[in-house]
Amino acid sequence: MAAYQEREYRVACRRRKLVAFTARVKETDLWIQAERDLSQEAVVSIMNLRRGLEAYVLERPDFLRSLSPLTDDDLAPLLARKMIQAGQLAGVGPMAAVAGAVAEAVAVDLMPLSPQVVVENGGDTFLALDQDLTVGIWAGKSPLSGRLGLAVAAADMPISVCTSSGTVGHSLSLGRADAATVVAKDAALADAVATGLGNRAGNRGELAAALEWVQTVPGVRGALIVLDDRLAAWGEITLVDLTGSQDK
Repeated sequence: MAAYQEREYRVACRRRKLVAFTARVKETDLWIQAERDLSQEAVVSIMNLRRGLEAYVLERPDFLRSLSPLTDDDLAPLLARKMIQAGQLAGVGPMAAVAGAVAEAVAVDLMPLSPQVVVENGGDTFLALDQDLTVGIWAGKSPLSGRLGLAVAAADMPISVCTSSGTVGHSLSLGRADAATVVAKDAALADAVATGLGNRAGNRGELAAALEWVQTVPGVRGALIVLDDRLAAWGEITLVDLTGSQDK
């Protein structure tokens, strides 16, 4: 198990009038913003979700290990089924969707108590707000890291913005992208497709083909890839220059 690392970038993402807090259970480490401190409720939600997944893994060990899509299972817990189905669409194993799936599931559990909520899980974020905001793109050592963001309109929420990286963090990626970011309503789908997109970006020459692939996945609204000093984007993406001026 990887050692816990404090995620300092979270401090810069706080929204006015919302309370920010963390909720941690074993490997699950969520940063949440809500109308009040719901950390206890979030921990209960995480524990319930993990209990179902951990029991399912005991019955189906390939759910945890497979890097390829699995067949669907009508008897699987709802969260596991969403991960399996997202993996099928993205061409990856179900665990590629776990961070996004958990982020959305916890947000849904909290929304009756706080209609406005943001749940971030290691770069995979579910957003339900009544105000526009910009989601910054962290891309490791790329010169574009922290300089660009995605504008997200309140009218488009709830929505998910998920990022995979071959150079940042502990998640498995078969590519070399500093950031492969996908926007979709469904967080499990956005997370799985971000992994699939990153897997296809091994070098600069593959960025166009990777974006052509992502356009074929139902439910994806937009995507971008950062690799070194190159950026490629497609779909309903509004890029914001965080150094001061708007890009697009």
